[in-house]
Amino acid sequence: MKKPLKVLVYGYGNPGRQDDGIGNEMVDMLNEWIPEHDVSCIETDSNYQLNIEDAEKVSENDVVIFVDASKEDISEYKFSKVIPSGEKVEFTMHAVSPGFVVDLSKKLFNKTPDAYLLQIRGYEWDFKEGLSANAKLNLEQAYQFLTRKLSELSCIRVNKSINMLD
Repeated sequence: MKKPLKVLVYGYGNPGRQDDGIGNEMVDMLNEWIPEHDVSCIETDSNYQLNIEDAEKVSENDVVIFVDASKEDISEYKFSKVIPSGEKVEFTMHAVSPGFVVDLSKKLFNKTPDAYLLQIRGYEWDFKEGLSANAKLNLEQAYQFLTRKLSELSCIRVNKSINMLD
């Protein structure tokens, strides 16, 4: 019998900084979608930022999708593969990149899940709760994209590599 595929969607950002909380908002939306669609192989997590401690949780999954707000000049959202990166972290170990967390998972737990980053464009970053109107539109577009991708995943492990970029 094949072992079920384990998928983690990890949203991060500060909901007290307007659009920076878009990753957390995505997780809230998925927490309603998951039971409605009976996809028990998918779990969610969220936090203000990624930490080195997240490497353990990442190592326990086959697919990890990080969701974060972006200040980059992208359209509504951008979905890309995360490459494990042992980049040097300056000043603090309290906030790290998805690539660094995946690299730690590989080094500490000998597990490298298929990892992706869903960046959603934000516009407002003041100390205020709630997303801007444009960020809400981008979030909805990204949510539609992500739920389609998650629906395509089989909860049964496949022998070939998973590629969600197709």
